[in-house]
Amino acid sequence: MLDAFFKPQSVAVVGASRDPEKLGYAVVSNLKEAGFHGSIYPINPKADEILDFKAYPSVLDVPGSIDLAVIVIPYRFVPDVLRECGQKGVQAVVVITAGFREAGREGLEREMELVQIAKQHAFRLIGPNCLGVIDTATPLNASFAPGTPPAGPIAFMSQSGALGTAVLDIAMAGRIGFSKFVSLGNKADVSEIDLLEALADDPESKVILIYVEGVPDGQRFIEVARQVTRKKPVVAIKSGVTASGSRAVSSHTGSLAGSEAAYKAAFRQAGVIRAASMEALFDYALVFAYQPLLQGDRIGIVTNAGGPGILATDALEHAKLEIPRLKGETVEALEEYLPGAASAANPVDVLGDALADRYEHAVDLVLRDPNVDGVMVILTPQAMTEIEKTAEVVGRLAQRADKPVVGCFMGEARINAGVDILRKYGVPNYPFPERAAAALAAMSAYRRDLEHPVFEPEPCTSCIPAVRELFDKVRSEGRVSIGDLEAWEVLRAYDFPIPESRLAKTPDEAVAIAEEIGYPVVLKIASPDILHKTDVGGVKVNLDTPADVRDAFDLMVYRAGRYVPGATIWGCQVQQMVQGGREILLGMSRDPQFGPLVAFGLGGIYVEALRDVAFRVAPFSPQEAEEMICEIRSFPLLEGVRGEPPADLGAIVDALTKISRLVTDFPEILELDINPLMVFEEGRGAMAIDMRLVLASES
Repeated sequence: MLDAFFKPQSVAVVGASRDPEKLGYAVVSNLKEAGFHGSIYPINPKADEILDFKAYPSVLDVPGSIDLAVIVIPYRFVPDVLRECGQKGVQAVVVITAGFREAGREGLEREMELVQIAKQHAFRLIGPNCLGVIDTATPLNASFAPGTPPAGPIAFMSQSGALGTAVLDIAMAGRIGFSKFVSLGNKADVSEIDLLEALADDPESKVILIYVEGVPDGQRFIEVARQVTRKKPVVAIKSGVTASGSRAVSSHTGSLAGSEAAYKAAFRQAGVIRAASMEALFDYALVFAYQPLLQGDRIGIVTNAGGPGILATDALEHAKLEIPRLKGETVEALEEYLPGAASAANPVDVLGDALADRYEHAVDLVLRDPNVDGVMVILTPQAMTEIEKTAEVVGRLAQRADKPVVGCFMGEARINAGVDILRKYGVPNYPFPERAAAALAAMSAYRRDLEHPVFEPEPCTSCIPAVRELFDKVRSEGRVSIGDLEAWEVLRAYDFPIPESRLAKTPDEAVAIAEEIGYPVVLKIASPDILHKTDVGGVKVNLDTPADVRDAFDLMVYRAGRYVPGATIWGCQVQQMVQGGREILLGMSRDPQFGPLVAFGLGGIYVEALRDVAFRVAPFSPQEAEEMICEIRSFPLLEGVRGEPPADLGAIVDALTKISRLVTDFPEILELDINPLMVFEEGRGAMAIDMRLVLASES
């Protein structure tokens, strides 16, 4: 669908210039210098020829067909040129020109006009306000970047053009090779989602990198990314995760930045590897691009220095990877070859005087060990170290291995030549063990994601009619808040265990219900206008006698009328007193990008003070619900400490998946809290004690 951007037979540059200081010159020059094999058409009404290519007044004057047009002219002329591209039958357009959405309201209106023209003429558009497009295999450089990067198996897309120029400069220093490079700019039409779909089956791209400020359709992003990550790794870095960062995003490209919690959950559910920094983004990219996937978590270490070996051990264990025991025959073979002072255990210390042959023997044996899934080779430049020769033997061994090998040649000036040799063999080198461990951990995380079965959510068809009828009734009354009594109906429809509860309209009715339910009981004010009942003294617990119930009823109704004048008071709800169990909070709010964001945490201070909460974007599977539970820092409390029995984790999983289904079935639910969900010991289930629900108002 986007082939015309990457494999065009002809390219027109609208705004081509003879002035080397102009962007229009840079684009034509890049097309020429990259060695583009197709036709290049500079468009400039005041020039006959630019960089040895015949120039034309407009795209309509070009004698042949045009697959790709690159526009580098003032923004006020762009719409007319786009219409001409449509008349000409151009398939793809890159608008480098700025002055659109990022420039404010008027700019946004100009940008929407571009989108309308593209739709009208059925062509795709990248930009505006972007750097351009590069495909090193074609070869094509339809950008104003300062040169063309070396070819490689890494595809990179960036919403920031300036960041892209920095990345390309790093690449041209020989450190990274790209298959494709796309600067998305304002993403008026083509977005990360479109490019992910296009790159999923691209044979030249082994790993996809994304710098993202915001995504236009979060649910669609998760759906597409989940499919793409089944075929190849996707590594992303998200900017604008802090409050000030979000403001910067809005002023930079006009993107609406979603919450950090939503992006963290969405990336995880989609199988996208999250990088915390640009350094990590490319650290992960290199190991995915050039090494076989890590098939287990057991890492062997070969080092010529004890200290770095210990650092590597710590780093790997912190990254939740294993330092396995080597097989007995491996240890024996190492002891037979290595000096007596060397260590044949993992980490294998070949000592500071190790030459290349000693490294070769040790790395080969460790790679062959069935207890090892990947190898980290550490080298410090000591007096006798054969850096280049060691890099050669490590590179050759890695090339024929079916396990990932990463280098950790530590230093700078003396090891550079060795690092270049490792790069030639596709062995990524990391200057410190912590970065090497993080790259291997990213591989491990990706493998685990691939092991997850694909989740296909199904609506709760039997639940929907009753809840739909209730929501329609509430909205017909001009309300968006769901009262307690109505909330019980929703919970019953989705088969949540709830305490016995009935509405009393008078104190005498309350006493009669309490005696039927059995003391002690809980009394709650019943009103659709009072969601936070405790704020108005609308909840009383442990009521043991008829007098307690009557007094609580009268006082509660009085306070409700005083603190919320005009509130509709239905009476009081008399509820079974549930005792024991652990308090859990389940909640949902609608994220602007990703939709229903479900929260889970322990009740009380764990949520309010410690903010110990895990999130997932609904819908999600029971397996993802389990992972969500294990994510919170206070999870050990659910497992049972100091003699306490473990909580019924299965009941929590069941509750989370029901919430996921409910908020997916009803997109009009804006907010929802079950607080608390009382979870009893293992095998005894859970019970929803209180629920708050808010609907979107009908527009």
